[in-house]
Amino acid sequence: MATVEDGSLHEGAQSRAGDGPLVTGCGRRIELRHLRIGRPDRPAHRIALAVGEARGGVPGAWAALSLDEARALGRLLLQEAGAEGSSDSRAGDLTR
Repeated sequence: MATVEDGSLHEGAQSRAGDGPLVTGCGRRIELRHLRIGRPDRPAHRIALAVGEARGGVPGAWAALSLDEARALGRLLLQEAGAEGSSDSRAGDLTR
């Protein structure tokens, strides 16, 4: 996956993930893109996840997940969020 200097996903990646990145309470930008790579007649689909740099310059990271891996990650996130309940008062403060 191509990235740009600021750690955000390359503009050529097509997004279906919403209006914009999610910004966490610590200032990290989380961006999702739906990528189609490979031959036009047999594209490989990936969901690219980019976690931007934190305040203070801590580097970010990215991963290109298969569709099954992205679904599995989504299930894990929902399970963890459900296990914790709604005790996080900042949950409504996250911006997309």
